Amino acid sequence: MTGRRSRFRCALLSILAIPFLMSVHACGGDGSATPAPSPAAGAVSPVSGEIRVFAASSLTDAFTAAGERFTEANPGARVVFNFGSSSALATQIKEGAPADLFAAASPAQAATLGSAAVRTEIFATNNLAVAVPTNSKLQAYRDLANPGLKLVLASKDVPAGQYARESLRLASAPAAQGIDFQQRVLSNLKSEEVNVRAALAKVQLGEADAAIVYTTDIAANSGVRAITIPAEYNVVAEYPLSLLAHAKNSAGAAAFAAYLLSSEGQTVLKEFGFGPAR
Repeated sequence: MTGRRSRFRCALLSILAIPFLMSVHACGGDGSATPAPSPAAGAVSPVSGEIRVFAASSLTDAFTAAGERFTEANPGARVVFNFGSSSALATQIKEGAPADLFAAASPAQAATLGSAAVRTEIFATNNLAVAVPTNSKLQAYRDLANPGLKLVLASKDVPAGQYARESLRLASAPAAQGIDFQQRVLSNLKSEEVNVRAALAKVQLGEADAAIVYTTDIAANSGVRAITIPAEYNVVAEYPLSLLAHAKNSAGAAAFAAYLLSSEGQTVLKEFGFGPAR
């Protein structure tokens, strides 16, 4: 665990003053963390109550699994998820929607919370890939510019859509795919979806030939295969985790956040294709 992440774990304890979380990690005077059993390994005082987590749609499968494992060790707790686009969820939180924890797919969306967030830390990363039907003849990223292709992207207002457009911009260099690559690709854009899972669904349903999504979305869904985006054109998506000031279950939110940042939580995320914070 990096020093930065350790300091965030310790901040969970000091800000929210939850003594039982000391069973997860004890903080030294220098802000370092001393290894100790994580919640899933049996915390001394399990948390309880409903924990309301607003999370980016790309986290659906990983968080569902993490929530199940977390509640096995905390049978009195119930993790309730609201999955959607990060921008829509951030708006809901700012308007007072009942949430304890926010996991976005972009630091920019977490930043919009302002004072509504007590503390924010990057907890995972992701990459982009092109999703196509398993029987598609498309083979390379450059094929997105083929005339007549039906392309679907997440809206430019949500992280997946922003990352996709940044990837196209990076590829639109004279020494790359050509300065008009982005323009040629976007001329094939048939629809913009509310979140990345909705964009992927268009491909699964045969309503689109391709979509730029996260690698984790493709791995978790059948009927599609991935076309790799070259590293020089790819974009690393960073996922921030924010504890919310108006949380009704601050203890539960802090405990679930600590679990996601623990080695066990990171292992769950890795199982679903997510990378660690950089």
